[in-house]
Amino acid sequence: MVPDEILLRQFIPATQRLAQSEFSYKDDGYKKKIQEVTNAWKQIHRMKRLAVEPMVTPEYNEWWSKRVNDNIPKMREEDIWLIELYLQVEIYEEMTKADQWEKKFQDARAREVALEKSLLECQNKKMGLKARVTKLEKSLH
Repeated sequence: MVPDEILLRQFIPATQRLAQSEFSYKDDGYKKKIQEVTNAWKQIHRMKRLAVEPMVTPEYNEWWSKRVNDNIPKMREEDIWLIELYLQVEIYEEMTKADQWEKKFQDARAREVALEKSLLECQNKKMGLKARVTKLEKSLH
């Protein structure tokens, strides 16, 4: 036999014989079978706990009942202070940006008013010049 043939015969695809396995995923009852196995495991786990329970100390029981969220780190006062300081700086920066935008808006508004005033003056001057031109034309004729 050639070494490649040996390797090919030894290789078994992961999905080969999956249909003949205990959990046939083609059947409708595969979820039920998985649920049964899960329930059996849970029952064994509970039985182990009942068997071991009398052997543990009261201190362990107390620790076990209090350990619900002890993996969540508690924040130190220094960390809280740093976060508050950071947030105050952020608020100050945002207020500064808001003030800058307000100032830009007010400046633009003032320029708009000045331009409107200048436009009115130019229109008045134009009307005055037109009136003067018509007056001069009449005096020439």
